[in-house]
Amino acid sequence: MTTPIGTPTATNTTTNNGNIEQTLDRLNTPSVLSGEGGIGSLGQADFLRLLTTQLANQDPLEPTDNEEMLAQLAQFSSLEAATDSSSTLTEISEKLDALTTAQEAAVAAAQFAAEAAARAADAAENAVMPQLP
Repeated sequence: MTTPIGTPTATNTTTNNGNIEQTLDRLNTPSVLSGEGGIGSLGQADFLRLLTTQLANQDPLEPTDNEEMLAQLAQFSSLEAATDSSSTLTEISEKLDALTTAQEAAVAAAQFAAEAAARAADAAENAVMPQLP
């Protein structure tokens, strides 16, 4: 006995249900952020993707309140500004560390030069004035 094409059979229904369940399980599994950045690696594109997904999946009979959307945008803008400030402060700190290292090296070189000049002056003084008995 043959079944017409497109007619579900018990095997096809079981296979399709299994595939659907696997797909739903995969989609409902919380994603894990990998890499060095973790949540800090999420950027503006990720936020926009989440926002558009939220808009696409909202209940058309009860849409998201405009105030909620503006609050989310404000929070993201605030977070982005804080992240930018943090990276700027990190750069400033690195430059100050390099400046401090250079100043310490300059002080050490000046001390060495002063000591060498003092030794040279002592040697010149001893060479010019003969020792009298």
